[in-house]
Amino acid sequence: MPTGSQGTVRLRFFARYAEFVGRAEATMAVGLPTTLGDLVRRVRAEVPGADRLPERPLAAVNLRHARPETPLADGDEVAFLPPLAGGV
Repeated sequence: MPTGSQGTVRLRFFARYAEFVGRAEATMAVGLPTTLGDLVRRVRAEVPGADRLPERPLAAVNLRHARPETPLADGDEVAFLPPLAGGV
């Protein structure tokens, strides 16, 4: 993608994170190129309640676990996954 282009990513919040922001899904316009880390900072600053998310939450891009340096593209889905506990 050329520098300075725009894209849209779909945000999905699960479990406790959905409770923090009051919804399970949202979309956000982003300037491209951008990374997951850039998006997380923006989500925490701009989405009401998302400031309660960790600075480095567990996240997946298009159903694959991703690191903060993962580049994002127009149409990507970013899922924010809280830590899970349990089991036997």
